[in-house]
Amino acid sequence: MAVTQDEVLQALRAVQDPDLGRDVVSLGFVKDLRIDGGRVAVTLELTTPACPVKDQLRAQAEDAIRALGGVSDVEVTMTSQVRTSIADPQGLLPSVKNIVPVASGKGGVGKSTASANLALALVQSGAAVGLLDADVYGPSIPMLLGITEAPQMDAQERMLPVVKDGLKVMSMAFFLPAEEAVVWRGPMLHKAVQQFLGGVVWGELDYLIIDLPPGTGDVQLSLCQSTPITGAVIVSTPQDVALNVAQKAIAMFKKLNAPILGILENMSYYECPHCRTREEIFGSGGARRIAERMGIPVLGAIPLATAVRTGSDAGRPIVLSDPDSAAARAFTDAAKQMAAQVSIRGLERQASGGIKINL
Repeated sequence: MAVTQDEVLQALRAVQDPDLGRDVVSLGFVKDLRIDGGRVAVTLELTTPACPVKDQLRAQAEDAIRALGGVSDVEVTMTSQVRTSIADPQGLLPSVKNIVPVASGKGGVGKSTASANLALALVQSGAAVGLLDADVYGPSIPMLLGITEAPQMDAQERMLPVVKDGLKVMSMAFFLPAEEAVVWRGPMLHKAVQQFLGGVVWGELDYLIIDLPPGTGDVQLSLCQSTPITGAVIVSTPQDVALNVAQKAIAMFKKLNAPILGILENMSYYECPHCRTREEIFGSGGARRIAERMGIPVLGAIPLATAVRTGSDAGRPIVLSDPDSAAARAFTDAAKQMAAQVSIRGLERQASGGIKINL
């Protein structure tokens, strides 16, 4: 006897998304279920193309259907549709589904390098991604990405982001001579943030990554005042002084009722390319201890590697210049974990009716 649609759906209820904590049927992932005699074909539409458990879910779905009587062949197709986690979809960025600022308590921890590599890793997964360099005092994203051209304007005198390697980019560096410093007070910074959010034609984006200045100042406050965010990523090294300051950035976002997606430990360790000896130059385990104490996830640990620096200096971040390296794989895995946390926040927003930012 041929298998029925209800039997297939019941079997798929055993397939659980470990990040979202529910089965693929109740999550609405099951699409286009087709049965032709003993052949069963189904599409699973995930909440992100960067899903870290995509292969696991496909294998579990295939096994669950194949175990049914009367099934001779199974085809599971994986697609994705990123869901919004923005509480105010009609705000400054109505076409952006998720806004993710990348922050640090202090400078020198590799926050901009992390922002560029995370954004490019999401692009490589198939997502539509923008990167806003909001570090107005030290904008470095164009250099990291090897961008030399200036943005253009559309017919309505709105800025068009520069597109490089499939990533849409906007930065203060496009509008300043290389040797000129930004010396602005709070109101000017607030206006700049507003202009970069609402005055740029970002188009349809799954993720807008925002590289923030280090610390807990006016730009961070203006961002949270201007638009609801999905959640922040905190970048730190394992060094105690960096971790202590990183806690202040976490505390700032929590004070603004802005979610924390997780902490990314950069320069986590160094592995000698010749003898494979690992050295923990800045200490070890600090990010995990802080994450456990503050109840936030660890998104990943990025090794200290010369290729990360040379790739950035050459305008080719490590996920592009050496995608099979340990550092590139670590950034890609961290981007997947970040995307998973975004999906969790989206599900929570659905359940609660939205994320509110209180100031």
